[in-house]
This record gives sequence, structure tokens and C-alpha cells, in this order.
Amino acid sequence: MTDIRSASSALRQSSERAAHTMSGYGMLVVLLLPIAAVVGAVSQIDRIADAWVVLTLVLPCTLFLFVIAGFYLLQPNQAAVVLLFGDYRGTDRTSGLRWTWPWMLKKKVSVRSNNIISDRIKVNDLRGNPIEMAAQVVWRVTDTAQALFDVDDYKAFVMVQIEAAVRTIGSRYPYDDFEHQEITLRGNHDQVGGELRTELIARLTVAGITVDECGFTHLAYAQEIAGAMLRRQQAQAVVAARTTLVEGAVGMVEMALALLSEKNVVELDDERRAAMVSNLMVVLCGERDTQPVVNAGSLYQ
Repeated sequence: MTDIRSASSALRQSSERAAHTMSGYGMLVVLLLPIAAVVGAVSQIDRIADAWVVLTLVLPCTLFLFVIAGFYLLQPNQAAVVLLFGDYRGTDRTSGLRWTWPWMLKKKVSVRSNNIISDRIKVNDLRGNPIEMAAQVVWRVTDTAQALFDVDDYKAFVMVQIEAAVRTIGSRYPYDDFEHQEITLRGNHDQVGGELRTELIARLTVAGITVDECGFTHLAYAQEIAGAMLRRQQAQAVVAARTTLVEGAVGMVEMALALLSEKNVVELDDERRAAMVSNLMVVLCGERDTQPVVNAGSLYQ
């Protein structure tokens, strides 16, 4: 049953084809013929019978109106969809002055690139945190028949699908990973942007539209949790800095004790070694400058 439905939907899908139109410059020559006939008839109006005057004026004027009604102009990167009483007859993509039968209806469609910046929307990421997202998308029409006949309003369709794709990608990944073990929206901008483009192309194919470029223009925690998340990031940064500082201090203490033992500067028992380690760690890890204390006695007094 699913295969039958997909086959029937594929049959209903429109497909662009070339229209049978002509260059308008050649028809300009044809347009000169009725003009010349009218000028000639007016110049000989005294020598021609009244019936012939009417005939030589009406027929050229009718031909003139018939020819001039078929002209239309196409700019670069612009297409004209040709219809005959609602029936699709093809698409003309040749720029310049064009001509087709006057009873053919022409609908112009721009195939230029369009740039859209979506509105900021609130999305829950993979961990359920509310975040704000906005995307910039460069899109263009590739199939004019699909754009006009397979969707009601292809421009509104693009806006709706951009919002749906942003929500899909935003809920697929966490905003941030403090352990740097997952793909995140903030840390893997290029990869996530590529997935957003793939998602948009799949959604917009039905409308004959492709996406050339896209990316996020706004990505942040929602206002209600932004303060808490900022404090969490600050705490994580402090912990990371302290970890690096302690690791360096331990290495320096080990080096100092090893050099003292190697050069026999002083003999340290376990208690004195522990006191020295404590003092060195305080000096190396402290946030303020150390104040030296002169010990007039000994360690045991």
C-alpha cells in the first residue's frame, strides 16, 4: 500500500520542460508588414474603393494587434511558465525579447538566489534546555513547474520549512558539552550547518527548490536560563583553570624535592618533606602574593 501511494504521488508531481517559443526580434520584422500595409493604404485612399479601404485597414490592424500581444520580455535568471487554458505547456528560460501565441498565459518566476534570515525561535535542545536559534538560508528555484503547481505559495513554503528544519536540528544535539565528548550546536557549527542544509534540501525538493548555503546567525540559551548557564560555564572554567594550576604545581614540587635530594642540599625527613610540600603548594596555588615568615627557631619548636 505504501509503494502504491508513493507511486501515485510521484505521478502527480510536476516536472519542468522547455516551452515552444520564438525570439521576439524576428517577430519585429513581421510587425513591420501590417504597418507598411496601413501606410500604403492611407497613401492610396483616394484611388481605392470604400470596401477595399476598410479591408486594407482592418486586416493589417488586426494582424498588428495579434503580433504585438504575443511579445514578452525576460531578464537574466528569469523564467516564464507558459500555460494554455490552465494546461502547463513548458518553461522559457531564454532571456531577451520573446514571442509566443497571444492566447498563451505567461507567468514569470525568478530563478535568482534569494537570501532569508529567519526569525528567532525557541527550541529545546537534546537535553531539554530552551535555546534561541535563527538561520540564514540562500535558496533558489530549480524547477519552475514544481514551484508553481506542486505547492500553493512556494515563498511561504520556504519560510515554514526553514523553521521546521531549524527545530529538527536544534532538538537533535545539545547546545554545549562541557566534557567535549559530544557533537554540540555551539562547538560543531560547520557540521551542524551542513546537516541543516541537507535537511532543508530534502524538505524543499517537493517545491523544486534547492539550498546553496545556510548557517546559524543566532544561537544562545533562552533568557530564563541564560544566567544559570553562564554561572555554570564560569564554574567550569574556574575548575579547569584550578586543575591545570594544581597539575603544574605538583610537577614543580616534585622537581624541587628531586633536585634537593640529588644535590644533597638538605636532608629532609617525612615530616619536614610534608611541611615543604605544603608550603610550596600554598605559594604556587595561591591567588595573592605570598608573605615570607622568618622562623627564628626550628620546625619542632
